[in-house]
Amino acid sequence: MDEIYEMRAIAPEVLKQLRISDDAGNPPRLVVEDEEGGNPMRCCLGRSRPNETIALVSYAPLRRWARETGARPGPYDEVGPVFIHLDECDGWTGPGIADGIRGQRRVLRAYTAEGNILGGRLLNDGEPTIEEGLAELYGDPRVAAVHVRAVEFGCFLAETRRA
Repeated sequence: MDEIYEMRAIAPEVLKQLRISDDAGNPPRLVVEDEEGGNPMRCCLGRSRPNETIALVSYAPLRRWARETGARPGPYDEVGPVFIHLDECDGWTGPGIADGIRGQRRVLRAYTAEGNILGGRLLNDGEPTIEEGLAELYGDPRVAAVHVRAVEFGCFLAETRRA
C-alpha cells in the first residue's frame, strides 16, 4: 500500500540559507561542542553525536511551506529554534518515520492547503504511535500537511505532506 504522506527534513537549499541567516534574520548560534549529543537534527532527522558541532537557528516551517505552495498561514506563521548540522550532511532519505523524531511526548498539528490549523493529536508514551496519529489525521481529505512537534517546548521536529 502506498503511503498517504511523506516525511520531510528541511530542504538542502533552505539549509544553505539558514547557515548564513536564519528566518529571524540572525546568523546561526553555534553550539561548538554538543558534549552529550542526542539533540534532534532537522536537516537529517537524526540525533547529534557527542562532541559534534551543530548550529541553532530560527526556522519558520509554515512560512517556507507557504512560499512553495501558495498557502497563507497568516497568524499561524511562527518562528522557532531548530538544530541543524553546521556543515552539509546526508539529509533524510526515508522512507517511513525517522527514528530521530520519535520520543515520549509528541504532538501532531494538521494544516489545510490554505495554511490553517485543522486539528491535532497528542502522542503520549507511544500511544498512539506517530504512524497511527498521522494515518488518523490524513484520513481527513482536507489535511495537506502535518507537523511533528515536541510537547514540552513546542519545537518543530519534522514536516509531513500528503503524498
